[in-house]
Amino acid sequence: MPSGHHRPAADLGTPGTEARHSRSQTPPSFSPSSGTGHQPGQTSGARKARRTSGSSKITPQPRATAAPVGNDWSNRSNRSMRNGTALVRRHPLRRFITILLLVLLLALVVLAGGGWFWINGKLTRDKMLTDAPGSEATTWLLLGSDQRDGSPGAGQDASITGFRTDTILVLTKPRHGAASLISVPRDSLVKQDGDYMKINAVAYTSGYRALTGQIEDITGHKVDHVALIRFGGLSKVVDALGGVRLCYDADVNDPNSGMVWSRGCHQADGGMALAFTRMRYSDPKGDFGRAERQRQAISAITAKALQPSVMLNPSTAGKVLSAGLDALVVDERTNPIDLVRMVLAFRSASSSKGITGSVYWADPDYYPGWGLGSTVLLDQARNTDLFNKLAQGSHAPGTVGGM
Repeated sequence: MPSGHHRPAADLGTPGTEARHSRSQTPPSFSPSSGTGHQPGQTSGARKARRTSGSSKITPQPRATAAPVGNDWSNRSNRSMRNGTALVRRHPLRRFITILLLVLLLALVVLAGGGWFWINGKLTRDKMLTDAPGSEATTWLLLGSDQRDGSPGAGQDASITGFRTDTILVLTKPRHGAASLISVPRDSLVKQDGDYMKINAVAYTSGYRALTGQIEDITGHKVDHVALIRFGGLSKVVDALGGVRLCYDADVNDPNSGMVWSRGCHQADGGMALAFTRMRYSDPKGDFGRAERQRQAISAITAKALQPSVMLNPSTAGKVLSAGLDALVVDERTNPIDLVRMVLAFRSASSSKGITGSVYWADPDYYPGWGLGSTVLLDQARNTDLFNKLAQGSHAPGTVGGM
């Protein structure tokens, strides 16, 4: 045949090509899988033919994409060859990121778990809860003991035995709506075991579980958790934080509490913060004014403890946490998660979107006799309505309580 002509593939019969034609008698360029047949004289989309060594015959070069459909491994191999560079770039990075995320997650789990067990082991617990049925909201009873509990730094009064619970706060977090922080006056008149007394003496005479029951009678709702703050230890928390900013709009020089204050806002250390929460005789509002300052001090401590400069500093955070746990006694069921929820609820209640104030009373200077002196006679009907709304989350943010 004259040089330059292509012999049809079907006529190829030389030994060198017999092996190839044993697989298929149809060249790949004519295979139905290629989509279109290759006609003589067409060169578009096909590789240039090459000559075989020692022969004037021209052997068609099959295209990579024209491999038989059944040869799946070959197709995948060709794709891998074409995309090899992209695979090398993507897969190691993906694997590295995946491993890094898993390591970080494992580290967080270990740290969180270790922290949980450490805090849980440091908690001091006491039996403080009753068997009252639960309600729709979560309620914490926050208590503060006075100087007669023997707390370091709180001072002593040898003329008075026992202790008194001089700070009583009810923290309520409904499922929906605003959180609330309501104080109960320490001189509120209650009846315990057939005797009338001020509510701040109930824990000393009948135990903390009895005090919890009295709060449940006032609010009409179950107390889920109790936290007792020993104010002598509170001063250590403030010192660990480097002080907190407190404000009081009067000059004070009170020998009973040790509070010496110039009108305005000041950075208070632990000792001054403790005096700030104890002073009442030099306050025109008496116990009601002290309750306001106690809420202010605890709010200031909570706000500063949650600042990134404290939480992200391992040394400072460790000191604050250790001092806080030493100053705290909780009920028999509270765990570290409950404490975190309590702090978050406290911060929410103390914000502009929260509810603060006191319970309602009918007479703030009521004399019942029996040597009790002046007491606070509570308005039970209004308090029941108040705490129902707080538990339902239907009360508007703001200040409540009083006459």
